[in-house]
Amino acid sequence: MSRYGITIPFEGVPLPEQRTLVESLPDLGYTDVWSAESNGYDAFTPLALASVWAPSLRLGTAIAPVYTRGPATLAMQAATLAAAAPGRFVLGVGSSSNVIVERWNAGEFDRPYQRVRDTVRFLRAALAGEKVVEEYETFAVQGFRLNAPPAQPPPILVAALRSGMLKLAGRDGDGAIVNWLSPDDARTVTGIVRDAAAEAGKPAPEVAARIFVAPSDDAETCRGLGRYVIAAYLTVPVYRAFHEWLGRGELMAAMQEKWAAGDRKGALAAIPDELVDDLVVHGAPEACRERIAAYVEAGITTPAIALLPVAAPHDAIKALAPAR
Repeated sequence: MSRYGITIPFEGVPLPEQRTLVESLPDLGYTDVWSAESNGYDAFTPLALASVWAPSLRLGTAIAPVYTRGPATLAMQAATLAAAAPGRFVLGVGSSSNVIVERWNAGEFDRPYQRVRDTVRFLRAALAGEKVVEEYETFAVQGFRLNAPPAQPPPILVAALRSGMLKLAGRDGDGAIVNWLSPDDARTVTGIVRDAAAEAGKPAPEVAARIFVAPSDDAETCRGLGRYVIAAYLTVPVYRAFHEWLGRGELMAAMQEKWAAGDRKGALAAIPDELVDDLVVHGAPEACRERIAAYVEAGITTPAIALLPVAAPHDAIKALAPAR
C-alpha cells in the first residue's frame, strides 16, 4: 500500500512527550498522521507539532467540524498549516455530530449536508486566494480574502457516511474520510465516492479511513474496549443512521433500546461479538496488518490507524508498522 497513516495524538502520553513517537514513524513505514477532534486536543495543533518533529510526514485533519469555527477562521487555520507544511497537508472537514455541535459547542446542527457543501465551496475559493463575496444557502461571506493564501492549496476531503455526503465528497471535494466501517462496507462507500468523482470529470479520489485497531491476543479485553467505543459512537444519531443504512439495524437493536432507556451497562452487554469484530481490528499484530490490508483491497487509499489503548503506544506503533 502506498499510504499508511496513524492517528495522533497518542492516548496516555503527554503531548510534549510524543515527539520521539512521531519522529519514529517515517522509519517504520508510516507516511501520514491524521488528527481527530472531539473533546480532547484540537485538530490543528498536534499536526503543527508533527510538521516540525517529522517533516516528511503528510498531515491531515480527520476532521475539522464545519460548525464549530467560522468559515474565515477555518480557512485561516488551514492556510497556516498548508504554509507550514507545503504540499504535505490535507484538510478534512465534516459536519461532526449533534452532540459535539449542539451539546458541547452551543451551535445548531441544521442542514448538515448543505453546510458542508457550502463550506467546501467557500474553502476552495478562499484557499485559492480569491476574494469571497457570496450568499451561500447556509451562511454568507462578504468580502473575505486570505492575507496569506498558501502557495499550494491543500486537497479538501469530506467526512462522509451515507450516499448523499459520499457523493458530495467525490463531486465537490477531493475525496472522502470514512469511519466506523468494515472492509465490506468500504467497498460500498468507496464505490459511491469514485462514481461521483468520475461523473464530475474529476481524477480518482482519495478515500481515507480511520480504522480502530487493538493489537492484542486478549480477545476479551479487546472486545470489551471495542464495546465501549462502539456504544459511544453508534448511539449518536448520525452513526446510528449510517449503520442502519449499512444493514446493521437488527444487530444494534438491543444496544440502542437499552441505551435510550438509560441502561448504559446493559447497552454494552447487548453489543454482539459480531458487531465488534466487524468494526474493530484486533488480534496479533500480523493479523491486524492483514485486516488493514483488506480495507485497502476494498478501495481505501489511505488507512489511518486509530490505536485503542491495549498496549503502550510505542509498542503498538512498532508492532503495526508496515516496514517489518
